[in-house]
Amino acid sequence: MSDNLKDRARINVNEPSERAFWCQKFGCSETQLRNAVKMVGISPNKVRTQLAQLK
Repeated sequence: MSDNLKDRARINVNEPSERAFWCQKFGCSETQLRNAVKMVGISPNKVRTQLAQLK
């Protein structure tokens, strides 16, 4: 995880604590998060939009 916990400008799906944070924040599964990142990249805003389209 980033040294600065407030640095949430990118999603790092390779770090368990970051995956847990983003899954909780977006209300999604790890698989859904990983798929969204594959589709739109690591931007939280783009991932949020992608996940919203899937619901």
